[in-house]
Amino acid sequence: MLELFFAELTRAGIQFRRYLFESIGGIVISTSVFYGLFLSASYIAGPGLQFGNRLDSIIVGYVLWTLVLFIMANISGTLQREAQTGTLEQLFISPFSASQVFLTRAVADLLLQSGLIAAIVVIIMALTGRWLAFPLTLWLPLLTVLLGAYGLAFAIGSLALIVKRLQQVLGILNFALLFLMSVPTEEWTGSLRIVGNLLPMSPGAGLLRNVMARQQPLDLPQLGIAFVNGGVYFAIGLFLFRWAERQTKRYGNLSDY
Repeated sequence: MLELFFAELTRAGIQFRRYLFESIGGIVISTSVFYGLFLSASYIAGPGLQFGNRLDSIIVGYVLWTLVLFIMANISGTLQREAQTGTLEQLFISPFSASQVFLTRAVADLLLQSGLIAAIVVIIMALTGRWLAFPLTLWLPLLTVLLGAYGLAFAIGSLALIVKRLQQVLGILNFALLFLMSVPTEEWTGSLRIVGNLLPMSPGAGLLRNVMARQQPLDLPQLGIAFVNGGVYFAIGLFLFRWAERQTKRYGNLSDY
């Protein structure tokens, strides 16, 4: 596995250097979209608008949405590009399983792209004048969000293996993910709180908003719920991906386009 990881990390580094302008463009677009929405809300509400820590929560949700979109597009986009170029079969006949290859590739890409995500966070904070807290405890709820994101990415990847093209589905899913990352489900009560804990990545996102935007201590019982949530969605995603892999091999349409 270490050999596979370093190979994928090398591949990701080469692509990052070769397409550096595209990465910089992604930073500009992401920050411009958020700042445009921020200015529009400020104009509509008038000069008396006071966001308070709600703006901090919105920043956390937007950055998480950007991170999750990258993870989703990484796995499903790789499957579609490999199918179009006719190299998908090569990935499936490697000494490693397809799920290991795509997970390792996604993690290697994420390590390189984390610098871009950090740049987006810093630029947005500078533009809005709101500075988030970054305690060491944020890594635990962030891990739960990553588990759920990779689970969803593998679930969508299973569809990409079978139907090959998912542009319209991904476009609709992007808006649903924005809802999941932005709505403060951690403030829901009663039966709605249970619903919020069942939504993918929602418990971890709520913990990150509490820790980074509201400077609250980490809620350990809620962290346990977040880990269960992320682990379940990750397991479901891997199961669906391996099922789709068996189906495509069974019917011989792995490299179809």
